[in-house]
Order: sequence, then structure tokens, then C-alpha cells
Amino acid sequence: MATVYRAKDNVLNRYVAVKILRDEFTTDSEFIKRFNSEAQSAASLTHPNIVSIYDVGNEGNLYYIVMELIQGKTLKEIIVEDGKLSWKWSVNIAIQIASALETAHKNNVIHRDIKPHNIIITEDGLSKVTDFGIAKAVSNSTITAFGTTIGSVHYFSPEHARRRIYRRKIRSLLIRRCNV
Repeated sequence: MATVYRAKDNVLNRYVAVKILRDEFTTDSEFIKRFNSEAQSAASLTHPNIVSIYDVGNEGNLYYIVMELIQGKTLKEIIVEDGKLSWKWSVNIAIQIASALETAHKNNVIHRDIKPHNIIITEDGLSKVTDFGIAKAVSNSTITAFGTTIGSVHYFSPEHARRRIYRRKIRSLLIRRCNV
């Protein structure tokens, strides 16, 4: 839903990543809301394994997030390039990711799309969780509320996948009963 660019912050003399919402989504209020939600969710988190957000805004129909620029590769790229990874390396990365998610959860933010594409591994082996685009801020009212399941289908938890199947079955039963 967005394109990420490398840019130079001339005020602070550093390179940053600038995430810009794609043109085709700038007229869709739901995408704009999700894009802004990412910025707010991620900006509220401070952790060495979470990509830092520096700024967010818009200029007309140009919506952007300025964030920490990470030098490295996604976990997906590493898996494709290297194949089987050592268990020690994998456990180290998993612990870092879990630590980042623990901080997010303590701040009532659920990522909802953890996958190898959204984990960047720096050149010194530090993992960074990124892309809080579909993160959900959780409160007591949202914990029990029925919502739409969002995320990458291949990475759904079994509980989310089952709930989706049950909803489809219930909908089809209701439709059949209404048509009888």
C-alpha cells in the first residue's frame, strides 16, 4: 500500500526511510486511516528491535511516514538466499522479535502481520520489526468485539483462520435459512 524511499534529513544530517502512500490509495479513506494508524501505533513504541518513527504527515494528497533507515535485509531475503538457517542464529532472532512484540503488547498494540517480510536484520545481526500498517490498538472494548480478520493469509494463526471459516459457515447457514 506504500512505497519506501531512502532520503536525507538535511536538518539532522542523517539518512531516513520515507514511506509514501501510493497514489491509488490516497482517495480511499480506509487506507489513509490504516496508514495513519501505522504511524501512531509504531510511534508510540520505543524498543531496539522496533523501527523508530520520526515524523508523519501529509502535503495535500501525499501521505508520508519518516522512519529509521535500516541497513540490512528482510528475514525473507535471508531465508531465500541462505536456505536452512542455524538453530542458534534462529533462536537469537526469535528472541529479539518476541522482545519487540512483548513491548508492543504491553503498550496495547498488536502487530497482526508478523512474517519474514516485516522483519529486517541489520548488518550486525539485530532484528527490527517493521510495518505496523495493520496493527490494532487494543482496549477492553476491542478485545471482545467481533472485527475483521486482517493479515497475510499464509501467516494467520490457526485461531484466526478457524474463526474466519466459522464465520463463513454461519453466514452461509443464515443465507440458506433466509432463502427457505
